[in-house]
Amino acid sequence: KYKTTNLKRYNEALKSRGALMIWLDRNLQWSGLASGKRGRPSLFSDAAIQFCLTIKGLFGLALRQAMGMVESLLKLAGLSWTVPDYSTVCRRQKTLQVRIPYRPAAHGLHLLVDSTGLKMMGEGEWKRKKHGAEYRRQWRKLHIGIDAQTMEIRAIEVTPNSVGDAPVLPSLLGQIDPNEALLSVSGDGAYDTKACHEAIALRQAQAIIPVRKNARKPWKENRPGASARNEILRATQRLGRAIWKRWSGYHRRSLVEAKMRCVKLLG
Repeated sequence: KYKTTNLKRYNEALKSRGALMIWLDRNLQWSGLASGKRGRPSLFSDAAIQFCLTIKGLFGLALRQAMGMVESLLKLAGLSWTVPDYSTVCRRQKTLQVRIPYRPAAHGLHLLVDSTGLKMMGEGEWKRKKHGAEYRRQWRKLHIGIDAQTMEIRAIEVTPNSVGDAPVLPSLLGQIDPNEALLSVSGDGAYDTKACHEAIALRQAQAIIPVRKNARKPWKENRPGASARNEILRATQRLGRAIWKRWSGYHRRSLVEAKMRCVKLLG
């Protein structure tokens, strides 16, 4: 069992979780540029609107309170930028194209994939339990792939709730730059399909996917990825699932589950 040996460092690590640091680049293009279309250009760039919405989602604020917080942050940073009105942010968020930069993996990418359900319409749990549901709830499924080193989201896909995990994996891998080295792809047993192993093999990556519990026979090695999957099956049958998971590094897939919680906290 794990035992804390340095209580001072452990205490400092717990305190640092509540630390707040917001870095603002003075070279950020805050004002809008001419788009080449008819009409007056926008006063604020998409980056400015995205920053305001990020603060709103991060701290769970209403639009008016979020604009007040952005104004105070700019004042603390010594920047004389004009803060957009809350109605402007509300109107611009409908057509905003969100751009999330990422850092390419220096020594190869270890991709962790998972999915979760998101309720997009429906009453709260208390109201549904107390008074019953008045209309049917609607769900969407969020599929993400993150970098195991930096915890950055590298691939994302939103599908209806009826779509499974395995059919979306090739689309997630397609969002990774072909020129970037993809070392491994880790997922749960839902990705143990021929299409998933073939997509991973075509990217010349290692599949860290446990075989299904009812798997007994190896696949015919007439498709890419079948031999790698058969090696996992033989190792699991010889060593056991628990030893194979520790040996292959499968347990770091829990990082993507922690990332899912961060995404849900943003609302």
